Amino acid sequence: MHRVRQPAVAGAFYPGQGKILSIDVMGMLAAAKSVADTTAKAPKAIIVPHAGYIYSGPTAALAYARLAAGRETIRRVVLLGPVHRVPVRGLALPDADSFATPLGEIEVDQDAVATITSLPQVVVSPMAHRLEHSLEVQLPFLQSVLDDFKLLPLAVGDATPPEVAQVLEALWGGPETLIVISSDLSHFLHYRAAQTMDRETVQNIMNLNSSLTHEQACGGTPVNGLLLAAKQHHLQPRLLGLCNSGDTAGDKNRVVGYAAFAFMEEAHDIH
Repeated sequence: MHRVRQPAVAGAFYPGQGKILSIDVMGMLAAAKSVADTTAKAPKAIIVPHAGYIYSGPTAALAYARLAAGRETIRRVVLLGPVHRVPVRGLALPDADSFATPLGEIEVDQDAVATITSLPQVVVSPMAHRLEHSLEVQLPFLQSVLDDFKLLPLAVGDATPPEVAQVLEALWGGPETLIVISSDLSHFLHYRAAQTMDRETVQNIMNLNSSLTHEQACGGTPVNGLLLAAKQHHLQPRLLGLCNSGDTAGDKNRVVGYAAFAFMEEAHDIH
């Protein structure tokens, strides 16, 4: 039996109708492409926010626009985001064969699943995935910028940065593998306080400092794991955009911070 993880936040975090969703995403990507160097090599990893599209979609698009060069190369997307509703120990795989959005279905990469199931920190939890938005909101962007890819979705709960890094290491691959980390920054501070905290968090990420707290980033655990792996692989982080909900569609008394980063592999000179 083909098991499909149905969308949980279509119609809430993003449009529920495929045609409107596609126009929406393509519009955000077009705006991002106007300020991005989309001819450059695709990043190895990105960090993107996961709020409703009216809040954080344009910031996420800044990273997704950079994947243009990898449209035909990227075949596997390793997607990690924090759990918001169901606590889980470790990193949780779904029990689904595919993930659905209003734009269609994405096949879960069973080869990738098989690669990591023996790791003790990897568990299977359909409940952790069923209502989780941090992974789902990334899918329409991926469906819009990549051609033919499979998905390895992990809902990250209580895990250490080395445990996350070990999973990323097992799946690292080459240019065919993209790593996407879904994380917002500070939550519910006043506008100015949020700006101060988020700038400090950005500095930590740029320095590959893998000790972020959940106050600094709700996806602090997967972000820390990526930063450990990025240091190991000499990736170069680039900040693509930073704002908060007070800049986009919310009031300024209680805001949520959003940033987009691309992690590039060092260019090797060929002599």
